[in-house]
Amino acid sequence: MTLIEKLDHLIIAVEDLDAAVESYTKVFGFGPSWKGEHTELGTANALFSVDNTYLELLAANGNEGAGAVMVKATLELNGEGLSGLVLGTSNIASVQSQLKKHSKELQDLALGEGVDNDQGLKRTWKNLFLPFSLTRGLFAFIIQHENGELPMVHGRSSSTINKLDHVVINTNDPEGFKHLYAEVFGIRLALDQTVEKWGGRMLFFRLNHTTIEVIGKIDKEDPADKLWGLAWTVEDIDATQKRLAKEGVEVSSVREGRKKNTLVCTVKSDTCNVPTLLIQHLP
Repeated sequence: MTLIEKLDHLIIAVEDLDAAVESYTKVFGFGPSWKGEHTELGTANALFSVDNTYLELLAANGNEGAGAVMVKATLELNGEGLSGLVLGTSNIASVQSQLKKHSKELQDLALGEGVDNDQGLKRTWKNLFLPFSLTRGLFAFIIQHENGELPMVHGRSSSTINKLDHVVINTNDPEGFKHLYAEVFGIRLALDQTVEKWGGRMLFFRLNHTTIEVIGKIDKEDPADKLWGLAWTVEDIDATQKRLAKEGVEVSSVREGRKKNTLVCTVKSDTCNVPTLLIQHLP
């Protein structure tokens, strides 16, 4: 049974939301489509929409609320960086029922609400937060959007980011990861191979035109999964590289990618410590 229908969005924990928005506006080439607050959680956020998902910059907004506590703990432990994976479904009650077979620590559904500070728009959703015992330490939850939509993004061009190519996750237990994401969540496993030159295993899970790329290196520690980096697709990587350099973003030169018929460059600043690659897929 397929429980998960899409990679809904990714979360970056940040110290200063305004500074992070300024940085990612330069990286993406356009501003956020949403800036709001979660009053009950004690957090504030900004959302950058692309064709197949969105990126959430999340900051504590005061000292009260479970969200504020989580963000501050994350920042204290790891600093700014990629901190959350959010999977989407259209039937969260069914997902909850199925996952209860795999985890006795599963929580009740949580209602969420957000209001955009600039436009006054409102969105509502339901969340199912997943226990670390199930996700092996990776902060993840499942979301079902109820009412309201993210506004359209303006200012897109051939030099702006248009979609998420893949997210990279490191694990020391690739077989356990495969069981959870392929067999429990029902996400399509598109590749499973051992890479001899670095002594590890690579798994690709595909959904909503993006990939969860898993790098597995077995060790003697308890099973643990950790978000690592992001790769974004652009239409014209030369134009994107020049735009970023002009805006003061540190970026590498364009080079051939490891995948055939791709060009890539690395964004080295303004990513809130998230390893970031830009990719152009050639015809």
